[in-house]
Amino acid sequence: MKILKTLCSIIIRPICFVLAKIIYRVKIVGIENVPKNKACIICGNHVHAMDAPVLLASTSRKINFMAKQELWKNGAFKFIAWIFNVFPVARGKKDTEAIKTSLKILNSNQILGMYPEGTRKGLERGIKPKNGAVNLAIRAGVPIIPFGVCGEFKPFKKVVYNFGKPIDFSNYKDNAKDKEVVDTLTNEVMAKVIELRDEIKV
Repeated sequence: MKILKTLCSIIIRPICFVLAKIIYRVKIVGIENVPKNKACIICGNHVHAMDAPVLLASTSRKINFMAKQELWKNGAFKFIAWIFNVFPVARGKKDTEAIKTSLKILNSNQILGMYPEGTRKGLERGIKPKNGAVNLAIRAGVPIIPFGVCGEFKPFKKVVYNFGKPIDFSNYKDNAKDKEVVDTLTNEVMAKVIELRDEIKV
């Protein structure tokens, strides 16, 4: 199964890369802020169903994205998720399996991708951002790399991903269970995400 996945990845990833570059004219800014061989969590604004797949197709970094488990009802998505290391999370409740998977990823010096809004355009709809990313960052002792996404995800319209500097949470290891502190830190992360989004000229 591992060999089959590798073969599929070798074939499919380049195709997805070319399609992403041609169709969405993808530009990635600040990717040097994302470590190649160290654990971190990347957090961005969620604007479209394609923003995670297009990012995964456009960078050589191995990123393990978390996505709502309802998407696994779609066979095509299930296959793409398998190729691109996307794993499910049950929204609206504490998903211990997703937490275990996330910690395993981070403890293996890999990159975890999350959208704190929890849904597309959550901030615009007045939805409070989820604090799971900050909780995991504190618990695993890893930084969060914020990024802003800007673009309409329409054919031949440019999409830009703007990555910022790492945010360090090492001073908060004793506050992992302090909801007020974690909520404040989550809002700070999202404020940086929006700042990075607003810097983009499309």
